[in-house]
Amino acid sequence: MILFLVLANLFWAGNYIFGKSIVDVMTPLQMTFSRWTIAVCLLFPIAQLIEKPDWRSVFKAWRLILILSVFGVIGYNFLLYEALRFTTSMNAALVNAMNPALIVLLSALVLRERISGKHGVGLLISLLGVLLVLTKGQLSQIIHIDYNEGDLLMLLAILVWSIYSILGRRMAGIPPIAGTAVTALFGLILLLPFAISFGGFNFPLTKETITGVLYMGIFPSVGSFIFWNASIRQIGASRAGIYLNLITVFTAIMSVIMGQTITWIQVLGGGLVFAGVYLTSRMKKPARSDTAAEKLEEQVTH
Repeated sequence: MILFLVLANLFWAGNYIFGKSIVDVMTPLQMTFSRWTIAVCLLFPIAQLIEKPDWRSVFKAWRLILILSVFGVIGYNFLLYEALRFTTSMNAALVNAMNPALIVLLSALVLRERISGKHGVGLLISLLGVLLVLTKGQLSQIIHIDYNEGDLLMLLAILVWSIYSILGRRMAGIPPIAGTAVTALFGLILLLPFAISFGGFNFPLTKETITGVLYMGIFPSVGSFIFWNASIRQIGASRAGIYLNLITVFTAIMSVIMGQTITWIQVLGGGLVFAGVYLTSRMKKPARSDTAAEKLEEQVTH
């Protein structure tokens, strides 16, 4: 199971690297549409093979699935790839690492879930780490600094993802792979007129773009999903969740291999984000824990 968890997060980390590598020749809209077109073609047969779902009952939840498509398939991915036009894959991964803490905060505000003192401290530490990355260590100029547009877009992306995650908890009765397949399908239907109107499919079919699109459509969208699903069924969502911090670690390693530099501010900020996420994730086991399907719905579109 550890190997599956490592591979799942490795594939998600690659989404940042490959997304950054082709964002100059493909629009975020084209990247999002192409990625999920490939994923849909694979998710439906995989869902049928593994889960054998009652598709009619899945489609009955179309209203919720439609909303999840807007936030999870379209909103988050479009904002992520748009952010990568202006910031580094490393910065994007560091900001994204605050996502679990933000979900805890929004759950407290929207669902009235209680935040303990330890979790509050964790949120503040994570926020400090992200601010260090955004301001490049110049915290004294936090009000006046000229922020990187990509980092701000990434903040908006994790806000959208957090909303999606909270709404996704209502998908508990739907098989996870089938639910994701239909969510992605609805997202493609919504994206299609925009994809045709704004650039269509007119992008260079180079080795780099084909490799990038195939990677994003197969590995983070399908491969990570299956490995994650298998893992949480064996060891539980809470234990598996700790491994999500590997996304940033793998992104950093890949960035260095590809020639990008990592500053000590990014290292310090990332360390604070990890520490904060660790504190917020050490919750007491609730009387009614999240199911594997709920947790998977929260993570699948990374």
